[in-house]
Amino acid sequence: MKTYRKELWFNTTKRRELINITPDVQQCLNESGIKEGLLLCNSMHITSSVFINDDESGLHNDFEKWLEKLAPEKPYSQYRHNDGAEDNADGHLKRTIMGREVVVAVTNGSLDFGPWEQIFYGEFDGMRRKRVLVKIIGE
Repeated sequence: MKTYRKELWFNTTKRRELINITPDVQQCLNESGIKEGLLLCNSMHITSSVFINDDESGLHNDFEKWLEKLAPEKPYSQYRHNDGAEDNADGHLKRTIMGREVVVAVTNGSLDFGPWEQIFYGEFDGMRRKRVLVKIIGE
């Protein structure tokens, strides 16, 4: 069995962003040479997420509105986590809702997706450098 590991780095320009990382992940799979196996992609930051969904701007806007209703950014004082120097409690909660990682089957050297599926990096406390891990195992 072969293994492959790579970190993908992102510089976000807003507090919250959704970035389609499917091409980056596919490039990792190509570099690995693995044709059959499993690919893990996970966020390495506690206020960001990796998830699979459709790459459609209306849906992305819906995510933003929905997440903000579930875990509003302000007022900062509503969260005990923000009692100190932090102002990102909502980012921790949004990450929990959206998830830390995805696992995708690798078949014939391709990501084995259903229709419309894409991999996204979701940033909930951005404007700085962040990373995700891609780990692939297989033959």
